[in-house]
Amino acid sequence: MVRTTLMLPSDLRRRALRRAKERRISLGELIRESLDAALPSELASRADDALFEDAAVFRGSAARDLSAAHDRYLYCDGDPRRHRRLHRSNASRTLRP
Repeated sequence: MVRTTLMLPSDLRRRALRRAKERRISLGELIRESLDAALPSELASRADDALFEDAAVFRGSAARDLSAAHDRYLYCDGDPRRHRRLHRSNASRTLRP
């Protein structure tokens, strides 16, 4: 463990001390438990995520522009020319009132 000093507003410190006393634990233990609950380890959160367990969905690193260009990756196999053709063909099928 590493010793850490924190500054708490007096009201928060008072509430934390009261809760620690109710639970019969130290203030340090209460703070460690609270931080552990609020900040789960990355490994634990990934291990519990079905997306990362499914090899068909997740296979290592992703493209840097994935969030901005996700439609292109989902529907056009990464070929921007195909995306333009697909977009034009869908636009011509738009129903008009």
